[in-house]
Amino acid sequence: MQLAALGYRTKPRRRSELGLLVVGGVAIIFASLLPALAKSNALPAHELLFLLGLIGVLVIVQAVNRRLVPDADPVMMPLALVMNGLGYVMISRIAPHGAGPQFAWTVIGLGAYSAVLLVFRHSRDLERYRYLLLLAAFGLLVAPVVPVIGAPINRVSGAYLWVHAGSITFQPVEIAKLLLVIFFASYFIEKRELLTIPTRRVGNHMLPDLRAFGPIAVAAVMSLIVILGERDIGFALLLFIVFLSLLWLTTGRWTYLAIGIVAFIAATFVASHVLGQVDGRITTWLHAWSDPTNTGYQTVQGEVAFARGGLYGTGLGLGISANPVVLPVNTSDFIFAVMGEELGLFGATAVIIGFLLLVGSGLRASLRARSEFSKLCAAGLTVLIGFQAFFIMAGVTRLLPLTGVTLPFVSAGGSSLVANYALLAILMRISNEGNQPVATPS
Repeated sequence: MQLAALGYRTKPRRRSELGLLVVGGVAIIFASLLPALAKSNALPAHELLFLLGLIGVLVIVQAVNRRLVPDADPVMMPLALVMNGLGYVMISRIAPHGAGPQFAWTVIGLGAYSAVLLVFRHSRDLERYRYLLLLAAFGLLVAPVVPVIGAPINRVSGAYLWVHAGSITFQPVEIAKLLLVIFFASYFIEKRELLTIPTRRVGNHMLPDLRAFGPIAVAAVMSLIVILGERDIGFALLLFIVFLSLLWLTTGRWTYLAIGIVAFIAATFVASHVLGQVDGRITTWLHAWSDPTNTGYQTVQGEVAFARGGLYGTGLGLGISANPVVLPVNTSDFIFAVMGEELGLFGATAVIIGFLLLVGSGLRASLRARSEFSKLCAAGLTVLIGFQAFFIMAGVTRLLPLTGVTLPFVSAGGSSLVANYALLAILMRISNEGNQPVATPS
């Protein structure tokens, strides 16, 4: 084998990544400096520590990627870190007490990224343990409703999302969704022929063997029941979309897609009459301006924030939506509205383009993957992060009802950061395998 004859070089991709990291780091530094300089004409406190921490993160990321995934896509990690850094800058100004925890969770997330790459040296390792991962996913889903360690995130909606261990809180559903995507991808690939080729006659029609749907139907229904029992509507919707997308990508049968859409419409109708939270969010979505000072206050203020921003924005640090009295939950659910006000339409569009590029990189990794499992797993993870970003941004702009999910890498929240960096590590592993040249005998 003559790898050199094939033009096998690992450094160019990492050099490209390093260049993008440097450009992104400079942008983040300017974003952190501008608000303080605009208001007080002085450097922000602890700017030197922030700069040293940022340099440390960039160096560690480069070292890990050069060592563990030298052939992986050079765009994914810079995009994630730029959005993470921009979110940190917004959070540190909006809620200064949250800056420390957010930076700490970023470091933990990068640790999880490195750990996943170290443990899973081949994507096929994930496929081997699908039922173990499924069991772990159910354990994580059930944990928030377990007495003592579980508690509702707020008393109004009563959504059970968190587990407590002393002073540490965590949202286990963030990790559970990754494990479920891996399980679905592995099972769908194994049962592809049974799910696709008609083998049973029903009257004059041939249908696939419905027994193949047994395990995945049980897994999907049980997951949805648990999540709905915890009143976490956003992740229930996200899980359903990912499940349906993977089923369609596996089989290519539009019948499954149509049945899924009908089932979704029926489930939404039933949920709106059974679950008050769903009915309330749909009502607020459709009639937010009917009660702008009460139930529709948050939604209306989000829209007004975008209106104040206009095309170019008010400028970093000059928006009033950073005040939680003006716009509640502005570091998590509505951080995109704060960006829309201060960065304007151009800035908000740049954030959307960033997510589109991240989704494109994930799909490229899926297309280049070496195994069918890797292809479907990468596609599922990409659909997961893409739709999560879409749902929250569409909810803030009133294109859809609010779902309560976080904006990946941007919103405050340690659970989301750790889960998304773990997701990114799997995509990088699959991308690295797909970009490696196929060696041929000399």
